[in-house]
Amino acid sequence: MLTAAENKTLTETGAETPMGAVFRRYWTPALLSRELPVPNSGPLRLKLLGEDFIAFRDSDGEVGIVDARCPHRGANLFFGRNEDCGLRCVYHGWKFDVHGQCIDIPNASHAVAERLKPNAQIRALQVSEWGDVIWAYMGEGEPPKLPQFEFAKVPPSHRFVSKKFQQCNWAQACEGGLDTAHFSFLHAGINDGEKVGLHQVGLSSEDIAGQNEPTRLARFRWMIEDGEPSFTVLDHAAGMLLCAAREADNDDVYYRMTQFLMPNHSLAPGNFPEDNNLGNTWVPIDDTSCWIFCYCWNPDRPLTERECHQLSSGSGIFAEVDEHYVPLRQRGNDYLIDREAQRTSSYTGIRGISEQDAAIADSQGLIADRTKEMLVQTDLGVVRFRQTMFDATAAVASGSEPLGVEHPDAYFVRSGDAVAAPESAVEDVVSARFGQMGGHPL
Repeated sequence: MLTAAENKTLTETGAETPMGAVFRRYWTPALLSRELPVPNSGPLRLKLLGEDFIAFRDSDGEVGIVDARCPHRGANLFFGRNEDCGLRCVYHGWKFDVHGQCIDIPNASHAVAERLKPNAQIRALQVSEWGDVIWAYMGEGEPPKLPQFEFAKVPPSHRFVSKKFQQCNWAQACEGGLDTAHFSFLHAGINDGEKVGLHQVGLSSEDIAGQNEPTRLARFRWMIEDGEPSFTVLDHAAGMLLCAAREADNDDVYYRMTQFLMPNHSLAPGNFPEDNNLGNTWVPIDDTSCWIFCYCWNPDRPLTERECHQLSSGSGIFAEVDEHYVPLRQRGNDYLIDREAQRTSSYTGIRGISEQDAAIADSQGLIADRTKEMLVQTDLGVVRFRQTMFDATAAVASGSEPLGVEHPDAYFVRSGDAVAAPESAVEDVVSARFGQMGGHPL
């Protein structure tokens, strides 16, 4: 468990907080590129780490993220006119470019306007558009190099990117992604009143396979049969690889390996080498809500039209969302829980892996109270995540860079699954599955 002070440090990311100082050392996803679809499209309200901004794409296609208020009389620039390479306040016409520079003051004489313009500059974040995501740097000075995620480096046809809103603190949503022990329960199926793998729902007892199914199916059964995976954590220059080992058939070991990458990224397990890769970033809106950016990519081939349709409709870590990226099943409607389904086919009665994760994270409260926890061995990844975040606050407080900032290439890693002999060392399993893309110094 944490103390109340530690919980406050972990969860608060405002401008004057220790964790807020950590987040402001990294690039963070701010918007999907398609949210600003064309030059001079309508400005968007944007809240990041408790701060309010306006985002717009100017006439040349360049994106700006600027302070929400006009310095003249404080009017909100959301209502501004996006025209001729600038955002013009509709109150008195003051105009600002994507860098926050005031480029026109039409309600003052030329001499007065020229004198006022330098002092009228508004804050503008440093912005980079990469991998179908608009990234923002909220810190001071020169930003680091962008983290070299594989999803952003593959051709656009090889990836699908989206996001979803969640009404709880960023840290508990992130911890849910790192706690892969819950797969044995939260994402299980039910058949004849018994907990089963998802592939076994609706089958007769005669049709339910036992040992030596194809590995792609057997892994779902292994997760059900072993609810107490053994965790090993391997550190690397941008974060850590969380390795959860479960008993498999023929005395083998089934590994589900998850990447945590500073300060708020995760690459999910559940894939073998031929499968698509998945990842998330938990971006604090404020202390009680967050955006979760979701990535799917395949380094070897384009995603199919069917795959993209499934992802956009809600599949795996991708939620079924409305036009504002708010999940259709969310806190306000109890995730449309179906008690009959919970009795007959679904451990939770909630449809969707993403929605099941959200329901449980949200159920902990807007900000989870970690002073009352009772942790066990399968919580090792969560414990190490918290310690890594506290180490980052200490580094920033001492004037050092937190983990990963100076190693953007260390983000070029993968997560995924493997089956190995019981005598295999976890480092050898990682090397065989990922090579250097496991991140661990082998």
